[in-house]
Amino acid sequence: MVERYVMSIDQGTMSTRCILFDHQGRLVSVGQREHEQYFARPGWAEHDPTEIWSHLRRVVVPRALEGAGIRPEQIAAIGIANQRETTVVWDRRTGVPVGHAITWQDTRTSGYVEELRRTTGDDFFLERCGLSPTTYFSAPRLRWLFDHVDGLRERAERGEVLFGTMESWLIWNLTGGPDGGLHLTDATNASRTMLMNIRSLAWDDELLAYFDVPRAMLPEIRSSAECYGMARALLPDVPICAALGDQQAALFGQTCFAPGEAKCTYGTGSFLLVNTGTELVRSRHGLLTTVGYKVGGEPPVYALEGPIAVTGSLVQWFRDRLGLIHSAPEIETLARGVEDNGGCYIVPAFSGLFAPHWRSDARGVIVGLTSYITKGHLARAVLEATGWQTREVVDAMNADSPRPLRQLKVDGGMTSNNLLMQFLADVLDMPVVRPMVSETVSLGAAYAAGLASGYWPDLEGLRRNWHRAAQWMPTMDPARREAEYESWRRAVERSLGWARS
Repeated sequence: MVERYVMSIDQGTMSTRCILFDHQGRLVSVGQREHEQYFARPGWAEHDPTEIWSHLRRVVVPRALEGAGIRPEQIAAIGIANQRETTVVWDRRTGVPVGHAITWQDTRTSGYVEELRRTTGDDFFLERCGLSPTTYFSAPRLRWLFDHVDGLRERAERGEVLFGTMESWLIWNLTGGPDGGLHLTDATNASRTMLMNIRSLAWDDELLAYFDVPRAMLPEIRSSAECYGMARALLPDVPICAALGDQQAALFGQTCFAPGEAKCTYGTGSFLLVNTGTELVRSRHGLLTTVGYKVGGEPPVYALEGPIAVTGSLVQWFRDRLGLIHSAPEIETLARGVEDNGGCYIVPAFSGLFAPHWRSDARGVIVGLTSYITKGHLARAVLEATGWQTREVVDAMNADSPRPLRQLKVDGGMTSNNLLMQFLADVLDMPVVRPMVSETVSLGAAYAAGLASGYWPDLEGLRRNWHRAAQWMPTMDPARREAEYESWRRAVERSLGWARS
């Protein structure tokens, strides 16, 4: 009998990966390629969608197949996870993007967002889409494009151009592109646009009218796990059976299927999600209400989310901009050379602060500098910034949720840093647990596709695949924990109000 596998395509902020998984949820092979980051102006962050599609087609998928030594017909299903909120508009007839994709990190819409909050307020949006206006989401970017690209809105009204987040762009190309490609999204990605009604999971007429977005350019909203259609390009006749925003995919990959279960993914930024079940919880403490996942015709499962904009990218900044280390793993060695941060705190508000503050006027600060501080103390402050930002989000979740967090499942590249993981357990005062497969974004997309295609039978079967690789328990003195947390909050206050529109 020929072995079959599930393929996961993870289109991330820094790179695109293709990973093959077997029935036990084990990683079989990987193909990966980084793409260019474009920063044309301060606060702008863009990607080239054509480059990303080219890398997937020419490098990423072929490497994964070659690494496993298999043929495309051995792929049971394809699942896609993607960087969320990143906005792509392309020509329906030619498949050529209108311009670069505007990424989730981009803050060019800050002036427009401030105007929305001042003139309309948060409640109008919270009631409909569960989100407050910020530069994070897709609709303000789409409106910016209409205002700055001549004739774009009229072309959208005529159905000549299409809008989507990255999974829509990839699915459209995989299923034929200009020659009948499927234009669709899933409920998790649609819930990040500010255009979908969070209860009905349909495009909201009032929100479309508010942002002046023509319905003709929007993708069809489908569930996260169902077979959408067959790939034509690249992987002929292989079914595409799942799409999830990357952080919801990680929630699924960590098998957080019960209300109160939470995970945090530590990558470029970090994203903490807690399953709230079929109950839609409206945050009062700066978190986002989002669709966690939707399996076929079953009711949607919701989540509360606390996104943190800068965590892993702070280590990159420390390496690439300051040149204090040569590789990311070196930061742990450097930080272990000192006992503590020496009273130094780094708030990485490079383009504002996300949850729970939502302050686009914040900018990065380093406080507590004295002549005693060495690069070892700075390295420790870089790592501790991730811990304290996580603590702020966990506090907000415990205030919003009827089920306080008891442990935190973690994944992503930063979880290989044992000093950071221990610091997380200490400042959260709860166990921190890492699974055997740390690539849970890719695994979650594979699980959803395998579930929809019958490769895996049910959610309990997926739970049995989850195995613990490491656990960190809190050891920090409570008085020290609270004293340092107070110092962190004072540092955050000093980052606020720096940038002016």
